[in-house]
Amino acid sequence: MKNFLYPPDWSLASPELKKMPPDAIASTAARIEKSASPDTSTLQTGQRDHDSLFEHVAWVYVLCRERLFRDDTERIITALWPEGPPGPGTRLIELGCGPGFYSCRLAERFPDMSVTGVDRSESQLRRARERAGALGLNNCHFRRINALDLSCVDAEFNIVLASRLFTILPEQNRAVAEMYRVLKPGGRCFIAEPRDAFRASIPLFAMWLLAGLNRSRNGYREPHKARVFSAHAFENLFPAQPWKKISIWQEGRYQYALCEKG
Repeated sequence: MKNFLYPPDWSLASPELKKMPPDAIASTAARIEKSASPDTSTLQTGQRDHDSLFEHVAWVYVLCRERLFRDDTERIITALWPEGPPGPGTRLIELGCGPGFYSCRLAERFPDMSVTGVDRSESQLRRARERAGALGLNNCHFRRINALDLSCVDAEFNIVLASRLFTILPEQNRAVAEMYRVLKPGGRCFIAEPRDAFRASIPLFAMWLLAGLNRSRNGYREPHKARVFSAHAFENLFPAQPWKKISIWQEGRYQYALCEKG
């Protein structure tokens, strides 16, 4: 098994990436904590939704997703299907889909593929369903599921997609184990995570600010700032599972992993 520090398609790499040393780091320690931090440890299965910022001020995250975050649609497609579009019957699950940005884009691009977006926030899922309905998509569905405890059978999907999932999610190794479990043999997962802690935290800053202005004091479970990983820490998320192949690269303010199940 090899770890590659450059993207599968080098033409996607920016000039700053080509100058970047392989061990370039983001703004957190280079070791992944085995236990969750106090800020994130409360995000557990079964916790009440009204304790989530994503329920009370959902529109803030939607606005950030639409206007602030990088659009990786073409990178996702190039990395997952370099030789052509996915075949009929391909099943994709997006973890932490939020308002359905990628799920709907991929379902619209590939109508023969079945897309399932999952998230813990019912407010985010409601917006995702509205988006899919406005686009007339019948191959894109959304379910309320915790990424740490997927209610999916083993080897159910060909593709797992996760973007910005680990910025607030504890027990990242558990989430990666779930990704591996639900993938079919030969299936692949694509993971994108930000490397700039300040920019990654903007949605949380804004949501906490609005919650304060609204005098909401529900003890929200989200942290006040996003967690980002150094290059070394990001690499260490994946070898615990027996992947056939792991490719890892950084590009600008983001880092990516493409893992294939044997």
